[in-house]
Amino acid sequence: MKRVSQLMIAAILGSIITLGAYKMMGFDNTATTTVTQSPNPPSPKVSDSTPVALTKMPIQTPTGSAVPVDFTAAAAKSMPAVVHIKSSAGRATTQRRSQQRGQQDPYEQFFREFFGDDFFSDPYGDPRRGGRAPSQSTGSGVIISDDGYIVTNNHVIDEAQQIEVTLFDKRSFPAQIIGTDPTTDLALIKIEGNQFPKLELTNSDNARVGEWVLAVGNPFNLASTVTAGIVSAKGRNINILKNKYAIESFIQTDAAVNPGNSGGALVNTTGELLGINTAIATPTGTYAGYSFAVPANIVSKVVEDLKEYGSVQRGFLGISIQSLDGNVAKDQGIDISQGVLIDSVFVSGAAYEAGLQSGDVIIAAGGNPVVDNPSFMGQVARHRPGESMEVTVNRNGVERDFQVKLRNKLGTSNVIANNKNGNSPSYELPKLGIVLEEADMRVLRNQGVRGGVLVKDIKKGGIIDESTAMEEGFVITKVKDESVNSIEEFEEVVMQLQGGIMVEGFYPGDPNTYYYAFGA
Repeated sequence: MKRVSQLMIAAILGSIITLGAYKMMGFDNTATTTVTQSPNPPSPKVSDSTPVALTKMPIQTPTGSAVPVDFTAAAAKSMPAVVHIKSSAGRATTQRRSQQRGQQDPYEQFFREFFGDDFFSDPYGDPRRGGRAPSQSTGSGVIISDDGYIVTNNHVIDEAQQIEVTLFDKRSFPAQIIGTDPTTDLALIKIEGNQFPKLELTNSDNARVGEWVLAVGNPFNLASTVTAGIVSAKGRNINILKNKYAIESFIQTDAAVNPGNSGGALVNTTGELLGINTAIATPTGTYAGYSFAVPANIVSKVVEDLKEYGSVQRGFLGISIQSLDGNVAKDQGIDISQGVLIDSVFVSGAAYEAGLQSGDVIIAAGGNPVVDNPSFMGQVARHRPGESMEVTVNRNGVERDFQVKLRNKLGTSNVIANNKNGNSPSYELPKLGIVLEEADMRVLRNQGVRGGVLVKDIKKGGIIDESTAMEEGFVITKVKDESVNSIEEFEEVVMQLQGGIMVEGFYPGDPNTYYYAFGA
């Protein structure tokens, strides 16, 4: 009993000592603590002498200066220059006639005998007879000059007969097509007026992986939508442009882009135009993580060509290539693993005359490093026929520089311009006995077609003169159902065909479609 009493006295004394120490250390045991749920934890209390700093992470702009991650200034600068585009496709119903300037085409006569007149009914006519009603599509565009030039995607205005542009301030304007380039999926259109808000193009070579960017456009018809992300990769090829001469060197980002964003702006944090949003990688048709934009440096070149010539002037080296990687390098006995390997050099091409050889590895072009095919093609796409481009190759372990004078697809150094001002160059095809010009874009639009070539002259005694009733002024739009948008395309298609050839086209001001057949 005595021992229990001693233990209790010791416990009481221990409690008294503990409470006393608690008081002496400044703690107040009378305070009440309340626990509540809060969406954000309370801020810790600090004294005036405690050093504090904002936790907002600074980023580096292309000029190297640090700025906070605040996109409001870039958004405010870019949104007024991004427009909403509505395009309408379709054409008036016309009856294709069987008589061709005094004679009936034998191909048309054959098909009429077996399939009847309905075989030649206009596919854009009465929907009840299998025709298609006019369709509409929407997208985005970017004003790049205060006098109304707008760059967008080719697929946004493809086959458009009417284009309506709505500005950020809700004003609407009709637009005309200045030119298109399916190889980069870019198009240039124009609205009439002055003092429009615009975006300046920046040097897209300076874009860095990890850099913050904004996508500005009109997804799902939601006007003036801004999303943010980072540059995920550069020089990306996704094989989305189904064109033999396609140039894909996309800037890949994780900024959310959806249908309707096409043709909109990709801008950096200073509000400069870094690229034109073009595509998304998606299994569903909507944004799933990655988007792709045509770099501003390619946009700038395409826009300049379309304004000056009416068509894009593409330079060619005359080589076949493949991207270099570790496996290819090992097979070829090459010590480097990045670049473009030249498989073959075409005789009489630009590369052949400059001294490039099969087995050379291109490691730089135009003063910029080359790591793969897309980065190389992106550099070449900035040059016109007749221009020189410096190419650095690794040949048997030794680096060598070459000046290559680029050519066009026909193997010449000439540019081929659309007939915008009545002074475009003419090209004679002696084999057929005709002289061709690029057709006037206004004539093509009035007829409701995307492209074609004008027959400026027909030589007496030539194949066309002897075999058909074609007259000068005829515009060829198709060869054996394959569309032709340029002289190069027409010549390339005809050269590949043997036997009977049928061309389709129209005479300006005549709503009918005509067919001419001749032997190659």
